[in-house]
Amino acid sequence: MQLNLIIDDWSMDLKIPDGYLETMRTSFDNMDKDMDRGWQIGQRWVKNPNPTQRCQLVAGKLLTALENDNEQLALMMGGYILSRMPNVKQVVIDNTGVPEETSFNTQTL
Repeated sequence: MQLNLIIDDWSMDLKIPDGYLETMRTSFDNMDKDMDRGWQIGQRWVKNPNPTQRCQLVAGKLLTALENDNEQLALMMGGYILSRMPNVKQVVIDNTGVPEETSFNTQTL
């Protein structure tokens, strides 16, 4: 599997190994439990983020992982997005500090 990432005018494909989503299921469930307690999205607190908001939060962490060359964290965040939005092919990650602007596409644009 792969997930196409767009950040400003930069694009890359994040390759997710076969079997990775199944292997990481418990970790992804633990991430959801953490987000069940609420999360700050941009300037506001969201008591119980919906699936899209959760993936927007994770996309922000994915961006940070890429900026810090943390391949394992990037893989985990990309895997989480694919596990929760299995039809997504592309993530357009907001780089301006407004996570709500991050969008998910079911086809590569």
